[in-house]
Amino acid sequence: MTSNILDRFSFISFLLVVTLLPVFFLPFTKIPIETSKSLLLVVGLAVSVVLWAIARFYDGKISLPRSSVLIGGLGVVFSFFLSSFFSPAVKTSLFGTMFDVGTFWFMFACFLLMFVGSVVVRNIKQARVVLVWVFVSATLVLVFQLFRLYSPELLSFGILGPKTGTILGSWNTLGVFAGFLALLSLFTLEFVGLPKISRNILKISLLLSVVFSIIINFSLIWWVMGSFALVIFIFKVLYFSTKQHSDKTAINFPILPLILMIVSLFFIMSRSPVREFVPGYLGINLTEIRPSLEGTLIVIKETLKQDPILGAGPNRFGDMWSMHKPLSINSTQFLDTYFDFGWGLLPTFAATTGVLGIIAWLFFLFCVLGAGLRSMARYVVGGAEGETIVLFFASMYLLTTAFFYPTGATLFLLAFAFIGVFAGLSVKDSANKEVSVSFAGDPKKSSMAIILLVFVLVVVSVLSFKFIERFISVPYFSKTLTASSLPVAESYIVKAVSLNPNDLYLRTYAQIYLLKLNSLIVENSATSPEKSANLQATFDQAINGVVLATAYNNKNYLNLKAQGIVYESAASLGVAGAYDRAIESYKMASDLNPLNPGLKFGIARAYFGNGNLAEAKNYAEQSLALKEDYLDTIVLLSRIAESAGNRSQALVYGQRALVLAPENQDLIQYVNTLR
Repeated sequence: MTSNILDRFSFISFLLVVTLLPVFFLPFTKIPIETSKSLLLVVGLAVSVVLWAIARFYDGKISLPRSSVLIGGLGVVFSFFLSSFFSPAVKTSLFGTMFDVGTFWFMFACFLLMFVGSVVVRNIKQARVVLVWVFVSATLVLVFQLFRLYSPELLSFGILGPKTGTILGSWNTLGVFAGFLALLSLFTLEFVGLPKISRNILKISLLLSVVFSIIINFSLIWWVMGSFALVIFIFKVLYFSTKQHSDKTAINFPILPLILMIVSLFFIMSRSPVREFVPGYLGINLTEIRPSLEGTLIVIKETLKQDPILGAGPNRFGDMWSMHKPLSINSTQFLDTYFDFGWGLLPTFAATTGVLGIIAWLFFLFCVLGAGLRSMARYVVGGAEGETIVLFFASMYLLTTAFFYPTGATLFLLAFAFIGVFAGLSVKDSANKEVSVSFAGDPKKSSMAIILLVFVLVVVSVLSFKFIERFISVPYFSKTLTASSLPVAESYIVKAVSLNPNDLYLRTYAQIYLLKLNSLIVENSATSPEKSANLQATFDQAINGVVLATAYNNKNYLNLKAQGIVYESAASLGVAGAYDRAIESYKMASDLNPLNPGLKFGIARAYFGNGNLAEAKNYAEQSLALKEDYLDTIVLLSRIAESAGNRSQALVYGQRALVLAPENQDLIQYVNTLR
């Protein structure tokens, strides 16, 4: 009795996580939306796991689905763990800044969500409850976003941006989610017997989802929706034909998949004016920037050359992008952008977890597909419920879109939640559906089981408390960025770093103390022992911040670049040897991002400040070779030529710079002094 109550509450906790993930955020807090959702995930998942584990104490038995899908998921998690353990930036790979997508702990949470779904959803009735509430939640998301198109400021809740700001992340992610709701409605209509009222509601939801897909105008949606509609259409036609000839059962022709397939094909084949008419009418003109397929493949190829087995390490795609990005990126405004993900989420994992990760993912997908095909075969002969097929197709849609697009945490977690429920239900009709271990009355088994369950409870509790500690740091960091004064920013960043000492926070910490140092110099022109000590202490804090950031991840060029900036600032204040340290830091950063002209410019500027004109010119020319219209480098080359006494060459570079910035008054004045 007690175990049944605990299992029921464990199911409710799981249901709340899955249902609220799409809609949950913390308004008026300045906490990023995905960070808010991670709080819901961790707390809800911890409660569900703890209640399930305690229920096993009362049962005296542990029963798990005999599913290859769970084994495949465990293989994916194991590949992430090994890759993280041998990563050159272990902390970045394990947890990241704040439970980052693609870290080991995030993937472990995905597996836990899948596992919990497989053990707490024990029958079709509970699965139907999950589907109904996810459907309600998804519909509310689209309705809310529809209202935001007309009242973006009123419904911003202090955290959402313009009308294209969403509670799911990017605008295109909302499009993928609209496609998910469309197919979820379609799957349910085709595979689940429903009353007329419910079918009409689902048809309205399907229409709303298609309208939103038109508004968002993301071509991937139409390709994937059309493909899945085609698969459903073919399956239902074959099923229709089989049933009609076997038992003369009256089955409706799959008209809705056919219509959705035709609509998708229309928007795939249409030219831009047709596709962009509705978004243009609503004033939506949004271009999302992400690495191209070609650029992502280059990064994967070069990364696997260096680390073929385990890859670069989870959550380190940005480091690999910096190292291996194509030169053509320098012709855009994103030459210094740190991309966390590639063209798609799953291809990103190929670079970060290597061949072992690729094999693990292929095995996992093979297991899911195999289980899905077996369920479809049983459905044809009446041995599987329609809800099981709905869960399978919905999860495959989410995984498919994750291959072609970085869908973010919410949709990826929903995929694993659906896979878990599907895995649990898909083995219900098999002969050996469960693996059971009874430890009641057996002292040896009882001791081992109790130790295992206590271990699970302790691990889940410790990780949850650790996450909450990190989560508390987020408001302090957000307040740092919006602080009205340096003392206020300093107090907030110190608290944030004490709770979560990651490289992003530490770089910000160093920047604040660097600003404070410059402020003290301006305010205190006169020197005294007390003022000198204050300056030295502030400088030490800035140095300490960048040193700790580099120690956290010495493969992230941003940390070494920040270190170079701090040392260069110190050199301008007369600190002995600071220019040499700045040059060393910039060079290490440039080794990690060799095609970045800004880093070559930083080296040249430091050499110029140190009086080494030859090296300054050498690195400035390297910078210009990477980007011919790099204004800062051209101006620096002019100043180098002027310092070398070559005023004619300085004038040539100065005039070249003026072509790029003809209204820059400081530049105009400088060039006039050279004439």
